[in-house]
Amino acid sequence: MDSSEDAACTVAAIARIGAVPSLLKVLCEITGMRVAVVAHVTDKTWTACAVKDEAHFGLKPGMQFPVDMTLCFDSCASRAPVVIEHASADPRYCDHEAPQRYRIESYISVPIIRADGGYFGNLTALDPRPAKVTEPRILSMFTEFAALIASQLDTQLLQEQEHRALLDARAAGELREQFIAILGHDLRNPLHAIYASGDLLERKLTDPDLAVMASRIKAHVRRMSALIDDVLDFARGRLGGGIDLELTEIENINTGLATVIQELRDAQPGSTILSDIRVNRPVRCDLGRFQQVASNLLGNALTHGLAGSPVKITARVDEDELVLEVWNAGEPIPAESLGKIFEPFWRHSVSASRNGLGLGLHICSQIVQAHEGRISVASSREHGTQFTARLPLGVQTAQRCVDRGPPSLEIRRYELRQQLAPPSLASSQIA
Repeated sequence: MDSSEDAACTVAAIARIGAVPSLLKVLCEITGMRVAVVAHVTDKTWTACAVKDEAHFGLKPGMQFPVDMTLCFDSCASRAPVVIEHASADPRYCDHEAPQRYRIESYISVPIIRADGGYFGNLTALDPRPAKVTEPRILSMFTEFAALIASQLDTQLLQEQEHRALLDARAAGELREQFIAILGHDLRNPLHAIYASGDLLERKLTDPDLAVMASRIKAHVRRMSALIDDVLDFARGRLGGGIDLELTEIENINTGLATVIQELRDAQPGSTILSDIRVNRPVRCDLGRFQQVASNLLGNALTHGLAGSPVKITARVDEDELVLEVWNAGEPIPAESLGKIFEPFWRHSVSASRNGLGLGLHICSQIVQAHEGRISVASSREHGTQFTARLPLGVQTAQRCVDRGPPSLEIRRYELRQQLAPPSLASSQIA
């Protein structure tokens, strides 16, 4: 016998074909027989999948019999119809065990053959009384109905295969993102150790050449940490449905932005950053995340802007929105690229720099969206490139939020975190 699980799956597959009950009813009405069945047949088992039983034969969906004890055994072997009008008077079947065991006189069964040539089972009608079923039109009707069931079954199974493939691909994607998140998290401890060792060597070594090597070790660690930050943010956003925020009322967001600007000036002393930060009211936001947006956009502008040209950053309150703008001169972003620029891993740079994983702007957009805001870009040769982020001042986001405490503590937390991931190294204007 087939396993109960296999039998249940087969019965369920036929049950999902909505036309089957109507087909069985029509077969009974046309032939005068009172029992009609769609059966799944293997080399060992006959399983009733759908049943119309007006003769109280006792047959129900899911019931199984050894196939060699049924009349379907002949049809299964030859893949040909079996038609019997009066079994006890038919020389071929009067001594056959199956009609005698099940008290069958009239019987007609047609194989259900799938498009790939696979044998599924039989469409069958039977009755304890004799019936006229040898007419060509009746056999033709059974054949057409069997073909219809096979076609519907093929369509349904194809849909199920595609659905399973989609679920498998989704599960593989989630597993991959979980792996990335775990790997990124576990890499932090050795990176911290390497950075601390490099910092100690830089302060202790007296040989200038060795001190430079220690400084390079720290720079590479900062670069690796910045890449890990981007990957973790991306994985966190994909697995959790978006980037989580920790909201608090920031009385003076200007201080937080000033910290970002100074860090970039320190990291790139040859660059010029012009700032106009004038936010004159409290803002409810995730300060660390907002600083991350500002630092990414500024770093992008410094990396991809025209060499020697200043980069500008402004922040202001525009009616009920906090507006952050970052501008740079240089080659414009191609018009065909503007619609893709916030997509993850999408990269098409007009400059020679290809730093980053292509996640910087995507993460910026996710942070802004988590604040219920919007981010846009405009770029032309005449007016340069400008990114604009707009955050509603009264954001009440549905993301998971907790209060952090005084802004000064948050600014300090941000500064400590950026020691291992300076924003200038975590950016990519053409993400």
